[in-house]
Amino acid sequence: MIRRPDTIAFPSAPVLITERLTLRMPVHADFAHRLAFYASDRSVWEGGPFTTEQAWRIFASEVGQWPLMGFGPFSVDMDGVYVGEVGIYQPEGYPEPELGWFVTDAAEGRGIAAEGARAVMVWARKSFGWDHIDNYIDPGNARSIALGKRLGGVVVGAPGADPTDVVIRHDLRGLA
Repeated sequence: MIRRPDTIAFPSAPVLITERLTLRMPVHADFAHRLAFYASDRSVWEGGPFTTEQAWRIFASEVGQWPLMGFGPFSVDMDGVYVGEVGIYQPEGYPEPELGWFVTDAAEGRGIAAEGARAVMVWARKSFGWDHIDNYIDPGNARSIALGKRLGGVVVGAPGADPTDVVIRHDLRGLA
């Protein structure tokens, strides 16, 4: 049996540290958390629920953005425990890179996605010099829309990943 490494041989994601969180390169063990999310009804806003095979393809393609594009998802740890994911996503068909997030059931309502998203926005501004980044959110996902607005974003008429998406734009110019 082949043992999977605990770390990727060519890590390309930086480690971001906030007051409570560590944002790091995803590892294979993180997939179990993504699978639990994608198999649940909570994934409806992402097009789910998904089978294990579908969830793996999504996870692997998102993590694969790091060596291909220089950005991707950060796994989020709090006190050494995995609590979610925050990152920049741009699968084929997205008009621009998107800031996105998800947290585990146990992490809901604790400000983890907001704290991680702020760190990623600052990192994106410093690393890429971007003036803005968008969220593409299903119109039924009221909690994510509210979080996007709490983070200072404004709803704009720009195209999203899907024609029905609510697009929330974050001005990054004052962050770095």
